[in-house]
Order: sequence, then C-alpha cells, then structure tokens
Amino acid sequence: MAIHYERDDEGIVTLTMDMSGSANVMNAEYHRDMGETVARLEAERDDIAGVVLTSAKKTFFAGGDLTLLITITPENAGEALGFLEEVKGQLRRLELLGKPVVAAINGSALGGGLEIALACHHRVALDDDKIKLGLPEATLGLLPGGGGVTRMVRLLGVQPALPLLMEGKQLRPARALQAGIVHELASSREELIAKARAWIKENPAPRQPWDEPGHTVPDVRVGDPNLYGLLAAAPAVLRKKTHGVYPAPEKVLAAAVEGALVDFDTALRIEARYFLELAAGQVAKNMIGTFWFQLNEINAGGSRPSGVERSKVAKVGVLGAGMMGAGIAEVSAKAGIEVVLKDVTLEAARRGAGDTPGITPTDSDADLAGCDLVIEAVFENRELKNRVLPAAEAAALPDAVIASNTSTLPITGLASAVADPSRFIGLHFFSPVPKMRLVEIIRGEKTSDETLARAFDYVLQIGKTPIVVNDSRGFYTSRTFGTYVTEAVSMVAEGVSPALIENVARRAGMAVGPLAVSDEVTLTLQLKIRDQALADDPSAAGALGDHPAFRVLEELVAEGRTGKSGGAGFYEYPEGGRKFLWPGLARYARADAGVTEQDVEDRLLFIQSLETVRCLDEGVLTSVGDANVGSVFGFGFAPWSGGTLQFINSYGLTGFVERADYLADTYGERFRPPTSLRDRATTNHPY
Repeated sequence: MAIHYERDDEGIVTLTMDMSGSANVMNAEYHRDMGETVARLEAERDDIAGVVLTSAKKTFFAGGDLTLLITITPENAGEALGFLEEVKGQLRRLELLGKPVVAAINGSALGGGLEIALACHHRVALDDDKIKLGLPEATLGLLPGGGGVTRMVRLLGVQPALPLLMEGKQLRPARALQAGIVHELASSREELIAKARAWIKENPAPRQPWDEPGHTVPDVRVGDPNLYGLLAAAPAVLRKKTHGVYPAPEKVLAAAVEGALVDFDTALRIEARYFLELAAGQVAKNMIGTFWFQLNEINAGGSRPSGVERSKVAKVGVLGAGMMGAGIAEVSAKAGIEVVLKDVTLEAARRGAGDTPGITPTDSDADLAGCDLVIEAVFENRELKNRVLPAAEAAALPDAVIASNTSTLPITGLASAVADPSRFIGLHFFSPVPKMRLVEIIRGEKTSDETLARAFDYVLQIGKTPIVVNDSRGFYTSRTFGTYVTEAVSMVAEGVSPALIENVARRAGMAVGPLAVSDEVTLTLQLKIRDQALADDPSAAGALGDHPAFRVLEELVAEGRTGKSGGAGFYEYPEGGRKFLWPGLARYARADAGVTEQDVEDRLLFIQSLETVRCLDEGVLTSVGDANVGSVFGFGFAPWSGGTLQFINSYGLTGFVERADYLADTYGERFRPPTSLRDRATTNHPY
C-alpha cells in the first residue's frame, strides 16, 4: 500500500504516505489506499490511542492530480463529483474517528496536502523556511475542493481566510503558526513525531472546532448589520480586481460566504459544486496547462540542450549600473554568486550596488578577472555595446559566457564585437528585475550548445524562469509586446478614446494599459527602435514608416512629451499626485471613430497572438510552452487565457481565424491570419 500503517505497543498508529512517483498526490491510488486505511482505523478503533499522519517524501503532500483535473468536462462532472465526495468523505470519517489525529507536516503541504492536514485535530510542522503551506488552487483557476474552503473559513473566519483562499498565498511554517493554521513547530523530524505523539497522549478524545456544539464561524453572526454591509460590498471590490475574467476568486467568495451560513456537511457540498464548475471551465484548463504543465516542463530543462553537464556560475560581471544592471547584480548576489558591477565611474557603480552584500562596484575592467559570466546591460545603443563588450571579454576567464541584456538588437550582430561568437548569447531580463520572473535567452547564429546550456543553468540558479528563442529583431517578447503598444497608439490616431483603450485593456486581463506602458518605456525609445530597424533593414520602411502609431509618437515627442521619465507622455504626472491621461489627447478624438469596445479588446489581444504565430512560423520560437509562459511572465498577457497561443486554442481556431479576417478587412492586413494558422484551423490542430 502507498499509505504504510504501523501501530506501536502504545496504540499509536503512524500513517506514512508514500505514493508512487516523486510526490504524494490526490489520485486514484491515494483514493483507494486512504479508503482502506480509514476503514481499518474504524475497525480497530477500540485498540487505537491515536493517529500520526506524515510523509515519506520530501514534501508532505503535493495536492490534486492535475492530469485528472484537466480532463473534467461538463459531460463527466457527475462522475468527478462522485470521486470528490468520496475523497472528502474519507477525511470527514478521519476527523470523526473519535481518536486524536495529528498531522506531522515534514514538508510542503499545498492544496490537497493542506486540506488533509486541516482534517486532522492537531498540526505540527517542521520549522524550515523551505516548507510552504497554502491553498494555491486559485492561481490555477480552481478553488480548494477537498474541504479547504469549508475548514479554513471555520478555523480562521471569513475575512482572514479569504486572502489565503482567493490569492493562493503560501506561508512558511512560522507564519502559518501565527495565522493559526498550524498549532506547533518542531526543529527536527524526531521532534516533529515526538510532539505529535505527546499531543495524542494529552488529548485522548478531541473534536474539531466545527464539531463542537454551538460552533459558529468566528466572524459570521446572523443578523449582524456590519457583516451584511461587508458582504454586500465584497463582490464589487473583487470585481474591480478581477474585471470578471477570473472566475475562481468569485467562486471562492461565494463558497466561503454561503458555506459559512449553513452546517458543515452542506458547506462541503456547496464547495464541491463550485469546484467542479471551475474545473470544467476553460479558464482553469488554460491556467493549468500553462502555469503547471508547460512551466514545469520549462523549469525541468525542456529547452536546454541535452548532453551538456549542469553548471553553476561562480562570479558574474555586470556592465552598466543603471536600473537593469543594478537589478541583475542584486538577484545574482542574493543567489550566492560573487558579483562585480562596473560602470563608467566608481560613484555610479556604488549607487547601483546599493547596500546589497556580495556586490563589488568598480570602474575598471581589470576587476572582471575570474568572471565566468559577463552580462552587458548598458544603454540600447549598438556602438556603445560594441565598445564595452571586447574589453570585458578580454578581462574575464578565457571560457566565460558573454551575454547582452539587449531587448531588441539582434544578438548575431552584437556577437561580431567579441573574439569568440560561440560564447556570446542574449539574456533579456525584464524590469523591475527583482520582481519579474522571466529571462528570455536569445541564441545567436554562432552560439554554441554549451553556451546556451550554461546560460539556462544560470537563469535557474538565480531563481527565474528561462525561455529560449532564436535571434531576430525584438526577439519574441519585445517584438510581440510592441504590437500591443503600437496597436493602442494606432487607435488613438483613429480617434478612439484613450481612456477606453486603457480600461478595455485592463478589463481584458492585461497587466498594464498600453498607453501607460508606452510612457514607462518612453516614447523616444520606441522611435529609436524604429529608426534602428529602418537603418538595419531599409525594406521595412513601408510597414514602419507609414504606421499611424509613429505619427502620434513623433508629435508628442516634438512637444516634449517623452514619457514618464520626462514628466509627461500620454499621461500627466503631477508631483505628489496620481497620474492621469493628458487632456490634450482629446485633439485626436473623433465621434465617428466607429471602433466598438469588443473591437478594441480583440485588436489588443489578437495582434499579440498573431505576432506569436509569426514568431513560431519563422523559427524565433521553437516551443508552444515558451510562447505561452513568456507572454504572461514577460509582458503580462492576460493570465486567464494561458498565454498568446493558448488564447487562440481556447477561442477556437476556426472562430479565431474568422474574427482575425474581420479585423484585417476592417483595420488592416496586420490582422490577416498566416497560412499555418489557417491550416491548423482546417485540421482542428491546436497549439
């Protein structure tokens, strides 16, 4: 059996979960063995003093089996409900055993793992900061369906429980103790089991709080006017955050509040039905596919060259101590890597280094000696990069990887500045570096497999997610995200209200409105990128030179409105106040613009998905997972959709092609679907 049953001479049963595979998951094996285990406990109840539930794995329990959950549909939801109610019934029988049951949490307990622990009368956790406890289902479009909503609400109250349930927060053991989720901490595995056994001996007949006569949810009192005022406002507050595109938090709120007003077993049934509604829906399938299966494949090395030994960076040199260089230095130092941060002056380097331990500021290339990785992060200017790269290469180790943090300039061209282009690669970080999870690795024409593998390993070493793309102007992320911004500016030129554009973008799930983003990156940078592209490829003059977005950008820059850093752009930035859209944009407004809200939304989303398809067709992208994960983590494409390619899948390939053709006929050929996409639609072959 996958749950080992051992009873000692004191009558204490130790249940050790050890499912097939690397982690314990709530699958058919668990369902069968937990059912048999609970039945045995009930049969031997009179000979049992108590139960300790622990794990033989590094983690306590990893949660539900997502390979099963992603197959739930409205058609088979009844069968899934039966399985779910049996699993919940087993936990209910465990907590009603009449004997003390203690969870000895020796590793992370997330999702179903914490739900199992919550069904125990007492919870002792190993005090290790690597351990996380939480119910992260909402981050995958689900809610805790194994009793997590019902028990957490009754344990903590509706208001304290909701942030943990709706945001999927994961807590370290010490914080979980403060929150009241666990009762004790232990410093070692031996102490963990000892404390569990001691509690059993001191509490021979415990009850869960919710099984005590007269129990009520801590902050829910029927008839309390303050409660009803809060609950009346909560959906509106939530809607402001989710814009209605994330059903999971809304269902969590409903299950929590409705469940708090009924008895425990009815609350479990309410929770189960909301869970199945989410699991059978498209948003959960989008998010599970991308943020679980594809993300795990990427982090496991799906895009890393095989046959190259794993490596770790010992010393990294960062060229340029501005915002990006300082951020790269900070995350590298915090990962335990020795860092040299170089700028033109020692003062500038010191400012960039700040007070982060492990960073040596310098103005001398000589201090790059011993670096096995050098990352250039100077201004986006080819001539400047060509000056700093050869000197850094000469100072570093002979086999050092030399990388550029350029966001747009082709890597193959930059590689000509170094002596050995096989050791040159692009490492495109995103701002702000400490917060953004993604790094886009760009392989040049001469980049070797070893260089790519070493760069990939470094990105994982600093705790970030790597995607791998081939060289082209703008690579994948900058190129695709650029279409989002320019499409929005084009709509301004057509007379569409800027406020409508920004609001529709956020309502569609984009992280930031496109005009706000334009200000952040600066209007001047967008024009410089266009000019550099035209200089490198004069044949692009038609597409770039005549694009209506650039006329608007040129006019605003001519008036001194260069973006946020310049104090004015599409937005005004009053000192000490909130930014607001510049009233002067009204000069572009046209009452007869004729662009509906739905067209605005589709133009902003479709243009990015279509550009992603082109990147895939051209070989810039080689992986659907890299496209989806990169679009969400890199430039904030609507997470509910699962990414730019999954958006096409969930929209329906035939419907997407038809809608794109309408947009092309109405707004321009840039929306015309590529042949590859039409072929997929014809054969119903999703990405």
